Amino acid sequence: MNHERLKSYELLMGFAKKMPVLLARLPRGAGYLKDQLERALSSSILNLAEGNGRKSAKERNRFFDISSASIDEISSIMDLFVIFGYISKTECILSKNLLNRAVWYISRLKQFNLNISGS
Repeated sequence: MNHERLKSYELLMGFAKKMPVLLARLPRGAGYLKDQLERALSSSILNLAEGNGRKSAKERNRFFDISSASIDEISSIMDLFVIFGYISKTECILSKNLLNRAVWYISRLKQFNLNISGS
């Protein structure tokens, strides 16, 4: 399983491990955001892993793009959590810093694929 060696995978899994504590704090009626966060986080991790298993640079980068877009969605959900008073601004910033690092590592993977394929 080569995806387990990716720094971006490690960062996203670390983020995922922190979610049960955060999600337990959400008030009744915020289940739709919990579901959306879980879907976006799952998508970011699963598309990263699937993309890493693909052979062609074009396919790999397509999955990496989906993973990055899902991370953007997570970031937006974190913004909503601040606005709705579910988490502190500091907690949001720390989360976003981790998410930004994951996206940076994914962008490096994409660049590597482009360099290899000559596209």
